[in-house]
Amino acid sequence: MRGHRRKTDTVAGIRPRHSVPHNERKAELMSQSIQPKDWAPARGYSNGMLMDDGTLHVSGQIGWDKNKNLVKGGFIPQMEQALKNITDVVAAAGGEIRDIGRLTWFVRDKSEYAEKQKEVGQAYQRVFGKHFPAMSMVVITELIEDEAVVEIEATAYIKSKL
Repeated sequence: MRGHRRKTDTVAGIRPRHSVPHNERKAELMSQSIQPKDWAPARGYSNGMLMDDGTLHVSGQIGWDKNKNLVKGGFIPQMEQALKNITDVVAAAGGEIRDIGRLTWFVRDKSEYAEKQKEVGQAYQRVFGKHFPAMSMVVITELIEDEAVVEIEATAYIKSKL
């Protein structure tokens, strides 16, 4: 059929992936689950996934310790512990704080966050120092753990992985 192209025909010399013979395919992107030593095991998820390209996806961390006990005291202590948990996952993958490029915060009470800006800044700097990655904040109604008031996830780029 003139002018009609099948899915497997090439366009500018590029074949769709499904038409490339198996022995010609590049290796699939692999990942490695990251679990800090001495932490209680994650169930049904990974604390971090390190990809072959050096990207580390850190799952949402809440303010619990390595034994999954939620810290007491509300927003500031939970936020600080969640940030420490992120740094533990990044370190377990061979990275450093400066490798973190993005944080996404999920908070239950926007007004508590806003009212405690000075304390938020102090707690943040105790953990991250003067490193300020790209950040987003999402206000939510609930978290899976009923007593948790903040959850933070991160993306890092671990150069040593390359």
